Amino acid sequence: MDKSSGLIFLYFSFGCLCHIANPALMEKLANKKICADTDCSYVISMAQVLEDYIASDCRYINLRRGQMIYVYSKLKPQEGDGVFWSGSVYGDRYVDQMGMIGYFPSNYVNETHIFMKKTVEMPTTDMDFFCA
Repeated sequence: MDKSSGLIFLYFSFGCLCHIANPALMEKLANKKICADTDCSYVISMAQVLEDYIASDCRYINLRRGQMIYVYSKLKPQEGDGVFWSGSVYGDRYVDQMGMIGYFPSNYVNETHIFMKKTVEMPTTDMDFFCA
């Protein structure tokens, strides 16, 4: 394959990937959040899922009754809005979901262990609600 053919192939390959992965900025769910640290990288608590929840878009994660969830942040809702937390599924049984972080309604879980009692309140950013 000559150099120009290789560049054309690379261009079309990259172009196809861009169409497959349509990143989108989604509506903010809240203007403030509570985290364990300023980067929201530490786990605040662990929670057990009380009932199944099906994610409505890419900002959310699916939950199955009995799963354990690491909670990384808690959104502070505006008056009248639902309360959402962000977290990831924990456990060998749910390997297909481990590492995926997303939002879920807090009333679908029961906090079982609090790791960080001292938390930080901070504003949310557009990237908190970015779908890839």
